[in-house]
Amino acid sequence: MGNNPSAGPAGSGGRASPTAPAPTRAAVVLPWERLPTDRALAAGTAPDSTRASEARLAEAVGLAASIGLVVVHSAIVPLRARRPATLLGEGQVETQKHALAQAGVSVVVVDAQLSPVQQRNLERAWDCKVIDRTGLILDIFGERAATREGSLQVELAHLEYQRSRLVRSWTHLERQRGGFGFLGGPGETQIEADRRMIGERILRLKKDLEQVRRTRGLHRSARKRVPFPVVALVGYTNAGKSTLFNAMTGAEVTARDQLFATLDPTMRGLRLPSGRRVILSDTVGFISELPHELVAAFRATLEEVAEADIILHVRDVAHPDTLAQRADVLGVLEGMVEDGTLDAAWQGRVLEVCNKADLLGGVDQVPPRKGVVVVSAITGEGLESLAVAIDARLSAGMDQVDYTLDPADGARLAWLYQHGEVLGRTDTESGVRLTVRLRPEDRARFERRD
Repeated sequence: MGNNPSAGPAGSGGRASPTAPAPTRAAVVLPWERLPTDRALAAGTAPDSTRASEARLAEAVGLAASIGLVVVHSAIVPLRARRPATLLGEGQVETQKHALAQAGVSVVVVDAQLSPVQQRNLERAWDCKVIDRTGLILDIFGERAATREGSLQVELAHLEYQRSRLVRSWTHLERQRGGFGFLGGPGETQIEADRRMIGERILRLKKDLEQVRRTRGLHRSARKRVPFPVVALVGYTNAGKSTLFNAMTGAEVTARDQLFATLDPTMRGLRLPSGRRVILSDTVGFISELPHELVAAFRATLEEVAEADIILHVRDVAHPDTLAQRADVLGVLEGMVEDGTLDAAWQGRVLEVCNKADLLGGVDQVPPRKGVVVVSAITGEGLESLAVAIDARLSAGMDQVDYTLDPADGARLAWLYQHGEVLGRTDTESGVRLTVRLRPEDRARFERRD
């Protein structure tokens, strides 16, 4: 990772205004345990779950840069043994101390989970703020959450994370953490709160989130009465979900080449080639080692995935770590099964979408696989095939029915066109004969109208 001291936060164009604060110079340190699978990676036969250290470091640098940190130093530190006091060995701590001082670093991101003691000791050794992977992700979520629901979820996750740290190692309040508690600025009131106050706030947040879940349940019930099938986009962060969402629906959801650009779920209507209407839902991106505090706190958001008729698993097929990212997403979904959020049959509703084919030369350059659709959300290549695949998946298990309607019965005729797939139509003097494919629940609803 080369030094770039002149780079500014995103959107600054590299030039800070006279009154703007100087950008925060940061370092990213990746403690890396060399496992037997690394040898398989070197031989080109690594299993899907192997994550290359270079790719992991690049991801951590991207996470730090996504909230305006200027990364001027990065390093992969082989982890021979986990030290209870500092995680890293004494010599490694000393080596990094000199490198950090030379680069003028004020914040160090350690891309691992640190105990409160390890975090405190590294801060003392390096004489700068230290945050771990969980703290960094929480800060990103805290900055990006735009809705009340998102803000509640992030605050709950932050307090769960900070509760032990406040009472175990942050009794010295001269190191107040700003924002959600990590990267400077005025100290938040949570930092000075004791365990009782934090516990009370957590209880209030959980009650508020439960109300959000009830409201979501009412909305889902209303949609089922319409009803339109729901297609949910899931995938690793920065896989291009929001770009794909925009390309398919014509919406203008925030879509940037940035990790966690989307935190709050967005839903739009979409008409498929068959004429069937569906609701497309864009959701938060997943990431390896997603903090367990966030998995629990974002359960309400992920419930949209649980209720979806089809789950589009969007992958960045051009990413060097795409197979490991795929495994990370599937791991989170399996975790949702374990806690009861997702039903055990979810895999039958998954349609895999390999995105960013343009970075590999086009859709034709990606080896075809059964049950996988290859697209480029940027160029639009493959989107028609994706819409057809969604149509086909929804058609599986539907009933094909023949109806004869009075020509004057325009309302029922329009209902069938809106909620079903009209396969054939014959207009005669006695009436309009339709062959329609309907979901079982829609067929029952229509026939109750007779």
